[in-house]
Parts: sequence; structure tokens; C-alpha cells
Amino acid sequence: MAEVGAHLTAAPAGEERPSVFEAVAQDSLMAAVKPALQHLVKVLAESNPARYGFLWRWFDEIYVLLDLLLQQHYLARCSASFSENFYSMKRIPMGNGRQRPLATAGLPKRHHWKSLLLLVLVPYLKGKLEKLVSSLREEDEYSIHPPSSSWKRFYRAFLAAYPYVNMTWEGWFLIQQLCYILGKAEHHSPLLKLAGVRLVRLTAEDIQALEKKWAESTSSQTHSFSSRVQSALRRALGAVAFSLSTGLSVSVFFLQFLDWWYSSENQETIKSLTALPTPPPPVHLDHEPSSAVLPSLKSVCPLCRKVRVNATALATSGFVFCYRCAHGFVKAHQRCPVTGYATELQHLVKLYSPES
Repeated sequence: MAEVGAHLTAAPAGEERPSVFEAVAQDSLMAAVKPALQHLVKVLAESNPARYGFLWRWFDEIYVLLDLLLQQHYLARCSASFSENFYSMKRIPMGNGRQRPLATAGLPKRHHWKSLLLLVLVPYLKGKLEKLVSSLREEDEYSIHPPSSSWKRFYRAFLAAYPYVNMTWEGWFLIQQLCYILGKAEHHSPLLKLAGVRLVRLTAEDIQALEKKWAESTSSQTHSFSSRVQSALRRALGAVAFSLSTGLSVSVFFLQFLDWWYSSENQETIKSLTALPTPPPPVHLDHEPSSAVLPSLKSVCPLCRKVRVNATALATSGFVFCYRCAHGFVKAHQRCPVTGYATELQHLVKLYSPES
């Protein structure tokens, strides 16, 4: 089976409980995918706002629908989320004792839907809440509400309470992970406990069953029209979910690299690697009779050798002349008098000093 063929390995006997490193790694996998995809969508939207702007405006909603399809596909086929299946794990209901259902058996409906909602809905709502807090903070700085208005008092109280609520949420996860490390808990995440499931490693029997199920689904033939339509719809949805999962499996490390590449800590390094080379200084064409020699005084025009009148710079070279001198020379020769760079009359830039 494609989901399990390349990256899944069977757990040794007696080692079904994943380590905390595996559990945390699979949590961080999807957390790294979204920012990288968001950056790609932002680049597309900035390159062509008319065509791709809607992807940026509705990115959260589009992403949560794709995530819902992806997680539903893996929970139904492998009894695990995409990231859990990627790290060779599956979900089993709590309270089963020593019973270990195969991954192909799926989760009971109640555990399945609770797992799906907690996998997809909680990160979506948390992201929306963080965006709301950010916008309220900006509004608080440039607010037009009177200082004593009830709305201003409400969202200031909300902004003051949010850091403590967020700290409590993150602390809950940290305490759960510490208990998991010490062997005092069967879950590394409170969301697993709320879903009524726990994680175990895939066994050799699970991998064989998954491969057998995939082979049977691809070789089965249907004859009635309704069954063919249903089968076609299932294959279409499965193909979409499979293409998403395969694409994520192949590109997950590339997306993590993009996330690292565009992080703020690496901006100085990126600028030094991608900066254009410094252009060479202007070449003086002193060997040509028509080329001007620079005077020793900066206030003197290189052409008439007098103090500049109506100072005018050439945008192509940066040298400054009298307007009348520069205009006549450029009109006659179409180049800079000092460097010889090709120049047009439109490149004359009038300079205004504070004294004038």
C-alpha cells in the first residue's frame, strides 16, 4: 500500500508504546506544513492578485477543508492521522485491555468523529483566535472608541486575559507530556484523551493488513450502474486524498526547509547569499579627445571649468554639470562626458540646493 510502503516500519514485540520523541515529532509535522503552504500561497497571490488572491483571503478555510479530507482518508483506512501514519502509529480505543484491533478495522464511529473534529477543528479555531487577538491589539492602538466605551473595556479585558488562557492551554499540554515521559499517562496530548484513544506502534500484522486491503480495493470489480457510480466517486475522493497524502509525504521535508529558509533568523544569511554583486566604478575615457577630465574642485563643471550654474546630474553616471553644458553635450554625443555611458536628454536630473 502506498501509504505504508515506504515510510512505515513494524514495531518490535513488546514495544508498542511510542516514545515521546515520536509523539511530539508527528505533532510538529503538520504544524510545519501549514506555514510553508501559506508562504507559497502568499507568493502566488502577490504575483497575480486577480487570479490567486482568493487563495490568500480564504486560505484558512481552504486548508481546513483539505485537512479534513486528508485526515478522514487516513482515519478510515489506517486508524490514524496523516502524521501518525507517517511515523508508523495508529489509534486504538481506550479500555480495550490487551485487545489490539488491526489498523484496517478502523475506529468506532464515536471515536472516529471525535478524533476527526479534534484533529481539524481545534487547530483551526486556535488559529482564528490568534488572528482575532492580533487584530484587536492593532485596533486598540489606533482605536476610535471613547476610552470609557463598554466595547473598549470588554476587548481590553479580553486582551489582558488571553495570555493567561494561552499559558494555561500550553501548560496543560506540557504537563501531559511530562506525565507521558514519566509513565504516569497513556497520552502525550490531552486531545487524545478527549477523543478516548491512545497511540501505539504499527505491528507487522497491521502493515500486512493495510497492504492486503489496498490490493483488494484496486482489484475489485463492480457490475451494477449504481455500484459503479459509487465506486467511481469513492475512487475519485480516494485519489484526491491519496494525491494529497503522497504529495505531503514527498514534499514535507521540502516545506520544512522553506519554513526554515524564510524564518527571520536566516534573513541576514539569505541576503548575503542572494545579494547582487557591487557594480564596478565608472571607467574614465581619458584617451578620447572629447572626454572631460574631472576638476579638482567639486563645485566646478567638468565641461566649462567654471562654477556650476543650474547644477544638473546625469542619471546614468551620477556626475554633475551645468545644465546648459550637459544639455548641449548629451544632445550632440548621446553619452556622458566623463564616463562615456550612453545617455539621453531624459536622463538629465535638475538639482536644487537648500540655498536656492
